Amino acid sequence: MKLSTNFLKDYVDIDVDIKTLAEDMTRVGNEYDSAGKFIEATNLVIGEIKSCEEHPDSDHLHVCDVDVGKEVLQIVCGAPNARKGIKVIVALPGATLPGDIVIKRGSIRGVESNGMMCSMAELGLESKFLRPEDKEGICELPDNAVIGGDPIKFLKMDDGVIDFELTANRGDLLSILGMAYEVGAIYNKPVKTIDLSHDESGYNITHSFKVDVQTSNCSLFLAKKVENVTIKESPAFIKNRLMASGIRPINNVVDISNYVMLEVGQPLHFYDADKLDNKIVVRMAENGEKLTTLDEVERTLDENDIVIATDTSAIGLAGVMGGLDTEVEKYTNNIIIESAIFDSVKVRKTSKKILRSEASNRFEKGLDPNRTYMAIERACHLLEKYADATIISGLCVYDRTDKQDKEVFVTVDNINEVLGTNLSEDDVIDVFKRLKFTGYAEDGDIRVLVPRRRLDINIKEDLIEEVGRIYGVDNIKGKLPILPMKAGSYDRTTREIRNKMVSLGLNETLTYVLVNENDADKYTSDSFENLKLLDPLTEERNTLRYSLIPSMVKTYEYNKARNIKDVSIFEIGKGFYKKGEEYGENQKLCALMTGEYYLGLGNKQVVDFYIIKGIAEEILDYLGYGNRYSFVHMLKDIKEFHPGQCAEISVNNDVVGVIAKLHPSVTKDDVFVMEINLDRLLAKRTGKMKYKEISKFPSIKKDLAFVINADVESKQIEDVIKKAGGSLLASIDVFDVYTGENVGENEKSIAYSLTFMDTKRTLSEDEVADVMKKIIEMVENKCNATLRS
Repeated sequence: MKLSTNFLKDYVDIDVDIKTLAEDMTRVGNEYDSAGKFIEATNLVIGEIKSCEEHPDSDHLHVCDVDVGKEVLQIVCGAPNARKGIKVIVALPGATLPGDIVIKRGSIRGVESNGMMCSMAELGLESKFLRPEDKEGICELPDNAVIGGDPIKFLKMDDGVIDFELTANRGDLLSILGMAYEVGAIYNKPVKTIDLSHDESGYNITHSFKVDVQTSNCSLFLAKKVENVTIKESPAFIKNRLMASGIRPINNVVDISNYVMLEVGQPLHFYDADKLDNKIVVRMAENGEKLTTLDEVERTLDENDIVIATDTSAIGLAGVMGGLDTEVEKYTNNIIIESAIFDSVKVRKTSKKILRSEASNRFEKGLDPNRTYMAIERACHLLEKYADATIISGLCVYDRTDKQDKEVFVTVDNINEVLGTNLSEDDVIDVFKRLKFTGYAEDGDIRVLVPRRRLDINIKEDLIEEVGRIYGVDNIKGKLPILPMKAGSYDRTTREIRNKMVSLGLNETLTYVLVNENDADKYTSDSFENLKLLDPLTEERNTLRYSLIPSMVKTYEYNKARNIKDVSIFEIGKGFYKKGEEYGENQKLCALMTGEYYLGLGNKQVVDFYIIKGIAEEILDYLGYGNRYSFVHMLKDIKEFHPGQCAEISVNNDVVGVIAKLHPSVTKDDVFVMEINLDRLLAKRTGKMKYKEISKFPSIKKDLAFVINADVESKQIEDVIKKAGGSLLASIDVFDVYTGENVGENEKSIAYSLTFMDTKRTLSEDEVADVMKKIIEMVENKCNATLRS
């Protein structure tokens, strides 16, 4: 936001230099990038060319005698429009021009030159404000310019400009009136009222013109008609205030629209009334609808764009840009003025797609509906005064807004406790008066009526911030806080899980919770809605993740691209979801393993499904869920997982996670992942940890291999082995799965290592042989298996 100090002084009387004003605004929370004069040039004077002769040694230079009031200077000039009798801007010797150019006495091709006659471009006026003659020749001043006078004051360009970096919540400061209220609060000055006066005549517009609002994304729409406008150049003060604010002047009608927007903060749009059908429709665009905007570009719209239309076609993009078909042109005679409020989110999305502008910036941050009415009346005042317009009676109104002041309560104790101050009730109420709020003391509370222009103030904490800003942070004496002390806390279980994963040889990683929208619903069969950001910094990270696996896969790909083949990583993080009206998040543990897994000194093993399964078992056992979990075949196919190497982790018959190999369509490498929903898992209570004494007696190990149908799961066989083995069977481990030679085409061989042990005695070979015989018989009978020799 570029603030013209001359524009500001129209509404608040201040007498401070520009640097002081900028620093005082910063002290109340409004930072600035730069502060200086609109025209940064010194030692300039109005002169008149008394004579202009050709340079004796040049075909384009002139030797001029220039009267600057106190003396007549000889100046050599190359401008094509230099001639006797015109008044010009002269930079005297010692003058400094933008770009640190210092003007000195000198000689040009053997002829003495004492200064420089300047163009507006040489005075530092931005190129977008320059006419062709401003670039090609020296500036010609009118006859009433006084020789020896200050040309910048004569041109009414003696203005200061402060370029503010405003916070997103202070949309009220995107107007001169908003700035006036802020400056008035700092210096305890009143804010002058804005002149809205104008005459009205003729028929009432509501009898012949209609506004039809067909979308809830427009809460307020006003339309007023102005006739017999004269399109011409704007007065100097309007042009100069626009340029100081960074806006290029065009003509009086367009300039008044921009002037009012800067003045009150409400964007307006002017339509050529003769190009309308006495009706304006506000609706959502149709998918694929076309509109040619004022920049002569054909835009393709969609259902998220708000459009202004006639009954037959769109004529403008609400809050962003008007359409070319209803543009105000040189010979426009009658105008319809639009002053409205549109949904800020919709406008922002459209403006990002089409064009960010001064108008869309204000719509995006929210508008005061009271200013919407003020702006249309102010435009009528200026059009009547500077465009010879006739204002037609009546106003078309569609209004669904609340224009009443907001009521917020706060106490002096609240304020002093938060700020560390010792302010009285009168001090606090005085701050609110300076802000032009209305404050009343009522039974220990202060009732504050906050004007609608301050959209950022809604709760008592906002009022406390205002008191701190205006009272002055520098006036608050520092002191040590007195706070009750309490013991710190942390999530012990999460830390224990993290330590366990590290002890198992995995490295912790931290990844972004934001992923691409296309990745958000991968690696899961759960039903949920994606939580997409309204304004992402990049489309690569525009959606909150549900599963951590997409983030882990990105980390794996990053390592692979750098030739790191052995990756064993894990993360404990949040997944986010929306299911119907429910929003939530889950704490999840995710691991990814590929390449070789380090098992100890000089011992590595290629990662396979059973390695990642073993990691899951270690964690579940460690957390106290031993003998309560199982790995079951997935009932739903997940296209990113290998269909033959994936399983759900079930605890108490409730699925809490998944382990799987990534599908070859995702990666050709053998990459395995595990994800456990910790919130769901840890919600299942565990008993106290039970310890079992290590047996003093030796164990006996036996190996068995069965050939079974390829569709039979190992768990079915393990369940049968456990039942047949009884109390003597201490453990079962799968150590080989084989398909190929000597095994049928639709068969596989699974080898088990069985450990037998009794805690009270040494087992005999005969006892173990009897149990083994029973196991073999039961597996063969119940699982249709064959013992592999």
